[in-house]
Amino acid sequence: MALRGGGLAAVVAVAGLALWLLISGQGLPLGFDTGQLGVALLAGTAWVSLYLLYRIPRSEFEGRAALGEWQAWIGLGFMAVSIAFYLSKLHLFQGAELWRNPAASAVARQLVLLLVAWTVISQVLASRWRGAVSEDERDREIAQGAAGWGRGALTFGVIAIAVTLGLSPQSRLAWATPAMVSSLLIFALMWGWLCEYAASAVYYWRDRR
Repeated sequence: MALRGGGLAAVVAVAGLALWLLISGQGLPLGFDTGQLGVALLAGTAWVSLYLLYRIPRSEFEGRAALGEWQAWIGLGFMAVSIAFYLSKLHLFQGAELWRNPAASAVARQLVLLLVAWTVISQVLASRWRGAVSEDERDREIAQGAAGWGRGALTFGVIAIAVTLGLSPQSRLAWATPAMVSSLLIFALMWGWLCEYAASAVYYWRDRR
């Protein structure tokens, strides 16, 4: 079973629906929260995509992208959707504290759920197929190089936040509410992962060329 044709179109359609549900912020009948439903759909889409890739015989990957590259592209898409969702809701964090700002609190919970879901999916799949999918020296070198880009991006994001807060006059920090600062730290984490997956995908792509 491969991610192609109708299957690929279905995965893309569900991912698009998940992004719309996350950004729309509207309630559904019977009290369902579109944000939580979007988180569930996005996590489910990522899990199904990775699972189907692991089901494909290794012989079918010959002449195509490596399994590690597929994982990098899926992770890149997952993080890109998460960041798009965060940026669309950024204005909500400029208000009161999270416990007095229900809208921002809901977005923060959904962001944390997205990160936890992706971490759990990655760890479960890694342990489930440990030893079943071999890695060569190229895969390890790419993973190490991509991890370096991810750490660098995370470090840059945290330093940028610290410098902005430390060197800006207090009169210009009205936007820096506790909710905003905490959300920026979560964004820095997502930014680091996004750069790591992007670097991994580019490394694989350049290696194939």
